[in-house]
Amino acid sequence: MSPRKVKPHEVVERALALSRADGCIVIADEYSTANLRWAGNALTTNGVTRGRTLTVVAAVDGKEGTASGVVSRAAVTEDELEPLVRAAEAAAQAAGPAEDAQPLVTDVPESPGFTDAPAETSSAVFTDFAPALGEAFARARAGGRELYGFAHHQMVSTYVGTSTGLRLRHDQPNGTLELNAKSPDRTRSAWAGRSTRDFKDVDPTALDAELAVRLGWAERRVELPAGRYETLLPPSAVADLLIYQLWSSSGRDAAEGRTVFSKPGGGTRIGERLSELPLTLRSDPHEPGLECAPFVVAHTSGHDQSVFDNGLPVRATEWIADGVLKHLLTTRHSAALTGLPLAPSAENLILEGGTGRSLEEMVAGTERGLLLTCLWYIREVDPATLLLTGLTRDGVYLVENGEVTGEVNNFRFNESPVDLLRRATEAGRTEKTLPREWSDYFTRTAMPALRVPDFNMSSVSQGV
Repeated sequence: MSPRKVKPHEVVERALALSRADGCIVIADEYSTANLRWAGNALTTNGVTRGRTLTVVAAVDGKEGTASGVVSRAAVTEDELEPLVRAAEAAAQAAGPAEDAQPLVTDVPESPGFTDAPAETSSAVFTDFAPALGEAFARARAGGRELYGFAHHQMVSTYVGTSTGLRLRHDQPNGTLELNAKSPDRTRSAWAGRSTRDFKDVDPTALDAELAVRLGWAERRVELPAGRYETLLPPSAVADLLIYQLWSSSGRDAAEGRTVFSKPGGGTRIGERLSELPLTLRSDPHEPGLECAPFVVAHTSGHDQSVFDNGLPVRATEWIADGVLKHLLTTRHSAALTGLPLAPSAENLILEGGTGRSLEEMVAGTERGLLLTCLWYIREVDPATLLLTGLTRDGVYLVENGEVTGEVNNFRFNESPVDLLRRATEAGRTEKTLPREWSDYFTRTAMPALRVPDFNMSSVSQGV
């Protein structure tokens, strides 16, 4: 069953027809990618790939409850389709009752175009971008800079079919651009990244100009010790921290007393004020420019998702509203278990409620502090407080009397995003941004810069 000959919806229908389980869910992910890579102001590689992954979820009813089995495989041929379905059924029969078992979702209208061929990307997505990149190379070369980086575009068409009659489809474009500028001696480095759906809204020459300014700032080097500093976190850094906060906001885990969102003595912190600023953190599958699947696509089960919820509508949700915690992630099972509202996650995240000032205006209003570029190697230290540690990277700059006066050394930080929201004294203008750390997993974000009066730079890092 070559991916080029058999349409994904046909694969879904054949797998469902082969199923002998009490319930069956089939997810076909058809993907295509196009990419460019460059180094030292010259293109190095480019390519296009295509593929398909098929996931079969079998649900088997037993005396003690319903069990589920999940098997995913890539490049499944026609001869391999029935063995895949049987493997999922065997996994279900060998498993104990699934704790998250629920009736499969019903009564969701069929998606338009379910029987159409998948959407595809190609090198044509770079038609306008590539010449502009060449111009950026020429400008960088003339200015004594070297540009490194990559542009990646992916189109994923996801088809979901169930034995209860659901036939859903979503096409997800996803593009990322990461650009590094380095001095010829490699002692100075600056980074910029962008998220895009089609590469029509990214300008590599403008990014190169931005990086040229940052390399100029780095010509003066200032060594600073570890400590707490007033710090301006740019939108990219804010996105990285709040994505981790979203991933850590399981309603069940909070209700069971295991997370920063657990209330001392029992229950959750829903209804508690987390920030004095009027900040709203939300997700919406229909957010312009950040659109994502409007229904649940769950290839596995966990505390914040369930394979039994596949096809469940995903609606706009405010996680924090005007500074107050409103919702935590729940499945149908965990919502019933905890009494919390049903709130499945959408694959985007927006923080709003700032002053509308640009990062440049926030710098101009800073007497003395640090301006970060991005964060890196973020890891959890303590789930009870959501204490995270990580590194700054590709430029930490000293701001004095409203101007950047030099580059300082990198630091290791220790901070909790929940506590940062409490201590932040200013949020700027919300804008689309690319998280540096999580760009392989979560790219659809819009964030403001945040001003934190006492960001904890716990130790000095010698990295660049």
